[in-house]
Amino acid sequence: MPIARPILSLAALLLLAGGIVMEFLIVLSGSHVGSPTNQVYFLQAATGGIKNGNSQYQNPARWTYLSVCGVGNGLNQNCGPTHAAQSFDPPLNFGTTTGVPSAFIGTTRYYLLSRFTWAFYIVALFFAVMAFFLGFLALCTRLGAYLTGMMSILALFFQTLTAALMTAWTVLARNAFQSNGQTAFLGLKAYAFTWGAMGCFLIATILFCVGGSVGKKDNYQQKSGRTSYFGRKKSTRSTRSRGSFIDSESQRRVKDEYE
Repeated sequence: MPIARPILSLAALLLLAGGIVMEFLIVLSGSHVGSPTNQVYFLQAATGGIKNGNSQYQNPARWTYLSVCGVGNGLNQNCGPTHAAQSFDPPLNFGTTTGVPSAFIGTTRYYLLSRFTWAFYIVALFFAVMAFFLGFLALCTRLGAYLTGMMSILALFFQTLTAALMTAWTVLARNAFQSNGQTAFLGLKAYAFTWGAMGCFLIATILFCVGGSVGKKDNYQQKSGRTSYFGRKKSTRSTRSRGSFIDSESQRRVKDEYE
């Protein structure tokens, strides 16, 4: 049905837009923008036992997408300088190893996990934005729906990697702080936005692909109808040719009898 494709594509575009907004709320956290990004963080931990920290040291500390922040009235406050590819690595973040849980010393596990997470957020957001703009073609054509579906599949793939890596390093880091007797907990909004964006991209991908397949059967039937029409026409010509041959034979016999 032709009307089904625009409806499915429009629903998918709305889901894509929702996922993109959630992604922006995450990637702007720690950027001194204010509400609502000052409510988004990945991990909060008590750091009272850490000594000789640098200017980024906060107690408690919140690791956001762009910086390490303190806490005030339940919000991110006194955030340090913003960094591209902000990593989670307490000895590097605070410039000291004194009082830092031993699980974070002498390892690059948390550093690499958080850096890859940072990069995949950007990649997933890029493909999601590309899919959103291509999605307007999906309102009109099946080809546009398939192209948009391909872009949203890429966005979904990288967002799934992002969500998995983010969950891995934050849970491991929380457990390490708690094992050292320090309070730590995960950022609820960062989790909700990350996994929520993945869900939006997943449903949008399905809707785009379904929208691309709508009308395919009707087009096939129309082509089949045209083929059968020409087939009948050809058959008619053949019948007429046979009829003409029979008429010619009859006329020749009549002529022979008169002679």
